[in-house]
Amino acid sequence: MSLRLLSYNIRFGGVGREQALAEVIKAAAPDLVVFQEATRPEVIERLSAATGFAFWAARRNHSIGFLSRKEVAYHEWHYPAGARHSFLEIIPAGTEARVFGLHLSARFSRWDERRRWREIRSLLEGIKRHQDGFHVLVGDFNTLAPGEVLEMEKLPAWIRALIWISGRKLQRETIQFVLDAGYLDGYRALHADEKGYTFPTWDPHVRLDYVFAPKTFKDRLLSCEVITEPKELIRAATDHCPLIAELKLD
Repeated sequence: MSLRLLSYNIRFGGVGREQALAEVIKAAAPDLVVFQEATRPEVIERLSAATGFAFWAARRNHSIGFLSRKEVAYHEWHYPAGARHSFLEIIPAGTEARVFGLHLSARFSRWDERRRWREIRSLLEGIKRHQDGFHVLVGDFNTLAPGEVLEMEKLPAWIRALIWISGRKLQRETIQFVLDAGYLDGYRALHADEKGYTFPTWDPHVRLDYVFAPKTFKDRLLSCEVITEPKELIRAATDHCPLIAELKLD
């Protein structure tokens, strides 16, 4: 049994862009979509109708929601201490595999990176009991992986200023913490030499969206790709390129 998993930040709830979002989703042909910034449940309901994905869940003012082609046996929002956003646990029907959708705090500065580190630490502590079973972490981590190039000149002036006053160096503790905890960066594991930029759609130059799986289950990761075409539709839909991974669940 395999699962095509799509991670998609739909920006500001996706209001007014439902048609473009639905077209992107249908073209990607996922089984399960994990949304970030899905703060308007009525938008997710409309996307359910437009895509024919019968199973969905979202909560007003909660970032994480989902849309599924197949039945979902269980889902629940969790609230790690100190996190800006809840995370969402999803168990597809017919499997014991778990998908944890998340959206970490935004902005580039030393202080914000420290906050993201605290959020991911709380999340991993909260799911410790599932560490021996197959699961994935998926979503918008709002940070860069160690060793990846950041094109500073393309950042807005206010972000460059934040980086400057917070130590002149962009911290990358969050992703390193996930890697040290025994997880595999799905995209980078399969694309060692490709940039994989996911943001912004009109000029991609940073990789903020990730799929992580425990290293012990690396054979379960069949593919992982950033969707960038068709460009005009991707740009019209939202500011993040969707990330799709195919996973072997059993």
